[in-house]
Amino acid sequence: MQALFNIINVPLGWVLENLANIFGGSFAAAVFVFTLLINVVLIPLNIKSQKSSVQQTRIKPKLDEIKKECGDDRQKYSQETQKLYQEEGVSMGGGCLPLILRMVLMLSIYWLILSPLTYMTGVDKAKLENVTDTISTSMSDMRKNDKDKYENFKKELSWRDGGSYNELNVVNIIRNDKEELLEKYLGKKKFNKIEKDLAYVAKKDTEVGIDYSFIIKEINLTETPKFSMNIFRDAKWIWTMPVLAFLSQMLSSVLSMKMQKKINPDAPSMAGMMLMMPLMTLFIGFGMPGGVAFYWACSSLIGGFIQLGVQYFYGPHKMLARERAKELSARCKFEEGQIKKISAKTQSEAE
Repeated sequence: MQALFNIINVPLGWVLENLANIFGGSFAAAVFVFTLLINVVLIPLNIKSQKSSVQQTRIKPKLDEIKKECGDDRQKYSQETQKLYQEEGVSMGGGCLPLILRMVLMLSIYWLILSPLTYMTGVDKAKLENVTDTISTSMSDMRKNDKDKYENFKKELSWRDGGSYNELNVVNIIRNDKEELLEKYLGKKKFNKIEKDLAYVAKKDTEVGIDYSFIIKEINLTETPKFSMNIFRDAKWIWTMPVLAFLSQMLSSVLSMKMQKKINPDAPSMAGMMLMMPLMTLFIGFGMPGGVAFYWACSSLIGGFIQLGVQYFYGPHKMLARERAKELSARCKFEEGQIKKISAKTQSEAE
């Protein structure tokens, strides 16, 4: 899977890097425009998936009849179902491929946002892996041997288990001069192992000069928000990122649910699910770098509004109406042809 992500993310990383250059090195602006472009490119897949769903709805009564006729004979039901799909020109897996492609692409972009040093800054992979793997291995040792040190390490350096997810945290370390703190936790021997490579990463980061702030310098997208119950004392500007992701997903969910109710008033209420997903985003956002939560917010808003547009123009009712119109038109043409044939035959016999 990682190899597949690399194949996809190398060209996408080039696009993201160039977008950042266009917007004065702004990571936030690049992510927003990049998310917009990706969602626009995915519109045909959304429409195809919607059309497939409508086709399934259209033939459902016929499928129910087949099921009733076949009873428990699964082999016959499978044969008759396949025959029906062929006759109606409906693909049995038509809605799956767009969904799979979209899922792979979204996971790939998620990995891309987490890995700006690899795909935007162009840091040497071996040197970067030496840094992240050494820190992660040390963290794993702390977890086994010194729980307090492990918890303090996570808190002060925002490091997550698994080195592949920590490129934004590496940027945070070198941008905020936390090398001494890192040396304190790793020890002199292990820090010496990564010191040159860390300096190399810092040099490359300075050369490329990506700006990881959002609107104001206090919102640093490389920082990981840490929630505290004492909101008035411990609140930080970076908290706006998971909150923004939560609010954007809530807005997208509410609008989507209203559209679904408008299309199908009898559809079951999904209010519980509508609230659960944004809450999960809020919870996870307080443990991921701010850049990830910002991407989720962009994806929810842009993707949500585009999906509303697709629903409006390609909603089930409208598409079913078009299908019925086509069927009636074809039927009318057939009957018109039959009438012409009968008229011509009658006229010929009369003569």
